[in-house]
Amino acid sequence: MYCLFKQRVCVAVLLFLTLNTFSQQRDTAHININLAKTADERQPIWAWFGYDEPNYTYMKDGKKLLGEIAALSPVPVYVRTHSLLVTGDGTPSLKWGSTNVYTEDANGNAVYDWHIVDSIFDTYIKLGMKPLAQIGFMPEALSTHPQPYKHNWNPKDKYSTIFTGWAYPPKDYKKWSDLVYQWVKHCVDRYGANEVSSWYWEVWNEPDIPYWKGTLQEYCKLYDYAADAVKRALPSARIGGADVTGGGAKYLDSFIHHCLYDTNYATGNIGSPLNLVSFHAKGSPRLMHDTVVMGISNQLKNIVDNFTVISSYPQLKNIPVIIGESDPEGCAACGMATNPENAYRNGTMYSSYEAAVFTREYELAKKFNINLIGAVTWAFEFENQPWFYGYRDLATNGIDKPVLNVFRMFGMMKGEAVNANSDHQYTLQHMLDSGVRKTQTDVGALASATDSSATIMVWNYHDVDKKNISVDITLNIAGIGSSKVKVIEYRIDEQHSNAYILWKKMGSPQQPTAEQIDALEKAGQLQEFDKSKSFNVKNGLLKLNTDLPEQAVSLFKISW
Repeated sequence: MYCLFKQRVCVAVLLFLTLNTFSQQRDTAHININLAKTADERQPIWAWFGYDEPNYTYMKDGKKLLGEIAALSPVPVYVRTHSLLVTGDGTPSLKWGSTNVYTEDANGNAVYDWHIVDSIFDTYIKLGMKPLAQIGFMPEALSTHPQPYKHNWNPKDKYSTIFTGWAYPPKDYKKWSDLVYQWVKHCVDRYGANEVSSWYWEVWNEPDIPYWKGTLQEYCKLYDYAADAVKRALPSARIGGADVTGGGAKYLDSFIHHCLYDTNYATGNIGSPLNLVSFHAKGSPRLMHDTVVMGISNQLKNIVDNFTVISSYPQLKNIPVIIGESDPEGCAACGMATNPENAYRNGTMYSSYEAAVFTREYELAKKFNINLIGAVTWAFEFENQPWFYGYRDLATNGIDKPVLNVFRMFGMMKGEAVNANSDHQYTLQHMLDSGVRKTQTDVGALASATDSSATIMVWNYHDVDKKNISVDITLNIAGIGSSKVKVIEYRIDEQHSNAYILWKKMGSPQQPTAEQIDALEKAGQLQEFDKSKSFNVKNGLLKLNTDLPEQAVSLFKISW
């Protein structure tokens, strides 16, 4: 206990000194890339997104943003959303959505209505996206505790009032199973077996907290009946769970044990279908001395805890693993007015954080030998809300935030992963122990290459949002198969790919003019830092230099 206390005191003192001694500084970093030396395979785990409010999917700004997300990715994007089975008329509000798929007539017989949920999945399919289809939550007519049913979200109350009738177990598990079977069968009839076989299905959300108002055993029963129904409707369908919170590793362990060894509540056989394993991982930003201080280490520790559980089961070797929500913190619908620590969301800190954290997710997957196929960014958009209110979203009123541009960068990284080493990139262990709290920033790189091109992403990240350390970066690139190359550098910083800064310069208008909206739309796109340049290459070697401000991200696109 003394050692733990001493460590916390030291971290606190170091953070205090960091917050109060930053001044304008310059640093230097060297990054070496060998295009001829391939790295471990990197799956496009970033091409997964999710959100609470399903009805935003087919609304004006929702469709626009989904189109942009689909366009930025060279692979199909997977989308996860809550409340696909919730009773209601489809009117959205914060942390609420409904599809009204299930009601009952006067005699208690099931009445199915698919038109709202179809409009959601139709939107995805038309854009070439795929559902990570969440089976939940409980229809009012099936809930063991139906009233009150619809909640009203108040960020000041956080989650204390939202877990209403939709969060309870079903009063009839056969009717629950029939609902799931009919839904999957309907999807097969509408989209075809081949298409639906390419989706993923998962049961519920965060059952280890009051999103599920039942016991662990009741969740396992809910899962068994749902999984059996999915497989009866489409034997090739892929289903799993349990999408626990980052702190739910013990719950996940019990769920996996049930699926492998226990008697199936629906079939009476031993075991339950398990084609994927999912959990959540969240950071923990704080406001200290009026400065946002991120908690990237907390998010990474969540991943370690759950990877440890999964890797302890030899039967799960190579099973697809999905981080069902992977975010800097846990409340997308909490804006800056009620949660000032969320001020990172509008600017470039969100972008640099994502670059830094996805890199460590790749490292952790390698360390634990985990088949990580997706890390869902739980951020979308909120219709008809104030401009740049500080929600965790990718766009506001149809205007892209800087964070969306880091995903555009990921989407431009074609070919095989190649080695990139930076002398200013924090080690994985240091990130786990304390994050980025020293004076030195985290300057890291990811690189990929084809036979005629290379892309290199470079970031300058720090947990403390001071933006005081610019880094002179030298990139030494080997293995180029040409004597001449063309180089374009794209940038996310205070002056580039940043609609938020332009909006503030406009006076932060809540009713911008058409001309202002047009300018903001252009500012929200990924922008070149400088005009493309040609360079001569000797012996396959190229040296590039750039000055990267703190919380900025650059992407170098090299072609020959």
